[in-house]
Amino acid sequence: MKVQSAPTTEWFSVVDSKLSPQIRELIRQGAWIALNPTPEWLDQLDQATVAGSSAIAGDPTLAAAVSSSNRASLVHFATSHLRDPGGVVSAYLGPEPLRMARILVRRGLGASALDVYRIGQNVALQRWMDIVFDLTSDPHELRELLNVVSRSASDFVDLTLAAIARQMKLEHNELAQGAIVERRKIVEFILDGESMNHKRAEARLGYPLSGSHAAAILWCDQADGDSRLLDRTVAALGQVVGCPHPFAVVASEATRWVWFKDIAEIDSERVRRVLEDTPTLRVAVGTSARGVEGFRNSYEEALTAQHMMVRLRSRQQVALFEDIQMVALLTQKQGQAEAFISHTLGAFASAGSVLRDTLLTYINEQCNAARAAQQLYIHRNTLLSRLDAAQRLLPRPLERTTVRVAVALEALKWFGNHDQETGLTD
Repeated sequence: MKVQSAPTTEWFSVVDSKLSPQIRELIRQGAWIALNPTPEWLDQLDQATVAGSSAIAGDPTLAAAVSSSNRASLVHFATSHLRDPGGVVSAYLGPEPLRMARILVRRGLGASALDVYRIGQNVALQRWMDIVFDLTSDPHELRELLNVVSRSASDFVDLTLAAIARQMKLEHNELAQGAIVERRKIVEFILDGESMNHKRAEARLGYPLSGSHAAAILWCDQADGDSRLLDRTVAALGQVVGCPHPFAVVASEATRWVWFKDIAEIDSERVRRVLEDTPTLRVAVGTSARGVEGFRNSYEEALTAQHMMVRLRSRQQVALFEDIQMVALLTQKQGQAEAFISHTLGAFASAGSVLRDTLLTYINEQCNAARAAQQLYIHRNTLLSRLDAAQRLLPRPLERTTVRVAVALEALKWFGNHDQETGLTD
């Protein structure tokens, strides 16, 4: 939200004649301040609105769309009061809320999900209170500034929600006839364990439910993800895992559910290479399992891996459930997981990633220095030097805490605020 320069009174259109020139000027000043929020306050707005709905909090694509819509609505509201202090603010139905409406419909969520707008309204009004108390100490001015803008905000949100709800109805009517929705609905029935004719489902999906299935969830961090890029990446992933024709479902504008049929073990390194040139893409992959139950269970595993990546704000692009199952369980309560890591690793938790990877490799190689050095392509003396540095940072001797240290290091890899490359001295 960037504003180039402070506006002048030439911006103003017809204003409410009941408002004094002083009140209109204070509203204009407050709107100008509101247009330049701190990044911390924007994060607070995002967290409050997303936390208001578990369906939104667990869906990174939808959460990003809600955040984008909230911020754009804030700009529209504040800019309107710059032009017409205290005047009526029209509903905002720009590209951001339209995109959010599309995702809500494709997620099968109703207009009740829009209640997060009310939460955003409350957060914004709290900030408006802070602004006006900095602008004036006159009790009459304060009362009028708070009343005028709070009424305006309430009316604006009402109008905007009604407009978005109408748009959602249009989107729903359009998509209800499409093959994308039909495919997703059938898959959702299967995933929910609903009673259905599997042969008929296979015929409608064009995908056999027999054999083995490995599910993946591919998504883009940006709410307006490039659909063509996602579809190309699905095809590329199919090639590297040995499934030339993966079964894909459009879960949302920026998310694909994918199943790979009858494949061998997945090479996570090859999967990472597919995504390395597209840093906004993430993929979570379940284990391969047979039949309808396998189709369903593998998806649940991929969903668990995705939720863990989102919860920990991980910068990792690829998560295989078989690699993160323990970490997912450990980090379900993030505060307790962080306390375990801090207690187990002490100062070593802040060491560079190379030093942490060295110690984890050493433990994984059953504390065999020769094998660990070979695995890391370094000289044995270099390995021993790093291990000595690690031991000095650990709060307790490694030989008595090997398992706990390994678990803590595995978990630490997935925390976004610990993906660092500094702090290593050979």
